[in-house]
Amino acid sequence: MRVLVVEDDRNLAGYLTQALQEEGYAVDVAHTGVEGALLARTEPYDVLVLDVLLPGKNGFQIVAELREAGVGTPTLILTARDDTASIVQSLDLGADDYMTKPFKFEELLARVRALARRSTATRLEVLRYADVELDRLQRVARRGPQVLRLSAKEFQLLEQFLLRPETVLRRTDLLEKLWDLQVDPDSNVVDVHVSNLRRKLTESGGRPLIHTVRGVGFVLRTGAPE
Repeated sequence: MRVLVVEDDRNLAGYLTQALQEEGYAVDVAHTGVEGALLARTEPYDVLVLDVLLPGKNGFQIVAELREAGVGTPTLILTARDDTASIVQSLDLGADDYMTKPFKFEELLARVRALARRSTATRLEVLRYADVELDRLQRVARRGPQVLRLSAKEFQLLEQFLLRPETVLRRTDLLEKLWDLQVDPDSNVVDVHVSNLRRKLTESGGRPLIHTVRGVGFVLRTGAPE
C-alpha cells in the first residue's frame, strides 16, 4: 500500500517515512504543497499524511482541491494548530482525520491503518493467481497450504504481480511504486527483491511463476514468458 507524506520539516518527514516503511508501506515524500498536490492528484495513493503549514500551498487548500477534483484518498491532517476552528475546517473541507503535533508514532500508525482499511474497503481483500493467495488486510501470503515468510517489500512486490498477472511489469514502474522517488533508476534493487521473492515462491517445490522478460522487467505467469 502506498502512502504520500507531505511535510516540509525534513527531519519529521524522515522519521515518518521510516516508521511507515517499517509497517510495510511504500512511502513517497513531498516537501512543498505544490509538489504534494501534484503527486496526490496524479498518483494512486492509499493514504495521504498531510501537514497544514506548507510552502506554496497549505494543507487545507490541497484537501479542498483534491475533493473538488474527485480524489477521495483518505487523508490525515498533521498540524500544531489544535483549536476547534482548525479541526472543524479541515474536516469540513474533506479531511478524514486530524492529529496535532507533537504526537506519538504508535497513534499515528494506528490512524493510518484505519484509513488504509477504509481505502481497501472497495478493493479486493484477497488476491489469487494459480495456487498463490495474498490477504491484503491480514498481510498473509500463501502458496498452496504453505505460509510464505515475506519481507514487507517482498509482500508489496507480490501484491503488484497479483494485481496484474500475466502482464509485464517494468523495472521502472516497480521502482516508482515501491521505492523512494530518489532511488537511482539504474539500481539493481528491484532484481534483488524479485529474486528473493521468486526463490520463496518455489522453495517448497512449486513451479516457477515469476519470469524475467529480458531488457524490460518481470511477469507473473504459469507458463514460460512469451
